[in-house]
Amino acid sequence: MSKRNTWENKQSARERLRAEREQQEKKERARRQLVVGGSVVAVLAVAAGIAVAVTQLDGKGSDSAWSAAAKKDLVKPANTAGDKGTEVVIGDPKAKHTLDLYQDMRCPICSVFEQNVGGTLDKGVKDGTYKISYHVGTFIDGNLGGVGSKNALSALGAALDVGPEAFSAYNKALYTKENHPQETKDAYANDDTLLKIADSVPALKGNAAFRKNVTDGTFDKWALEVSGDFDKAKDVTGTPTLKLDGKKLTADGKNAPITPEQFTKAVDERLKG
Repeated sequence: MSKRNTWENKQSARERLRAEREQQEKKERARRQLVVGGSVVAVLAVAAGIAVAVTQLDGKGSDSAWSAAAKKDLVKPANTAGDKGTEVVIGDPKAKHTLDLYQDMRCPICSVFEQNVGGTLDKGVKDGTYKISYHVGTFIDGNLGGVGSKNALSALGAALDVGPEAFSAYNKALYTKENHPQETKDAYANDDTLLKIADSVPALKGNAAFRKNVTDGTFDKWALEVSGDFDKAKDVTGTPTLKLDGKKLTADGKNAPITPEQFTKAVDERLKG
């Protein structure tokens, strides 16, 4: 992450990112058409000519386990707000502006966004320019099959229970190039994979309570509640989506900013406006 802010001086790197983003967006448009408001996601991966085989794992790796989780009592992680604990805000609660970030833990463009703009987001939080309100969906599970989006969200809840800093660090770790799986691979359905990645976060490494909450699925019901709130955002048709004080941030009038330059420009223009 220390190299993220050098993008301004690397034109060739920006061009590579732009090409990568365009390629990923083509895949996204072909395989995902998110319909929010309690409806399901249409356009399966086969529409893009991709045959997806999802291996269901024991325990939480099955859809039936998540159906059972929906019937359990709700356990809310610490450091959340709202009746069901679905409000996840990182930064100074008194910050004048709020940046809403909509993401799915299996989303490849979310991974690219975090890798390249994450440091810039952190600076805005640290400077008090805005606080970040996280909205995490699980529509890719419904689109491509699997439960990795839900399981990773539950693990994020376990990290949030440890602390906001642990949540932010774990979110970044899950989105790194080294860790983030291909969209069609349901790697995050496996608790062992999530725990291995968590070992890169000092606050989570060797944390027995965190590990127990992940393996026990303590926050599975909470993850479903957070995902349900995401689905209610009727103007969110894909991820990542960013809003500043309720209005979408875009790089070109349509797509979310995907480089530090695009993000900074969009924020500055909105704040000045």
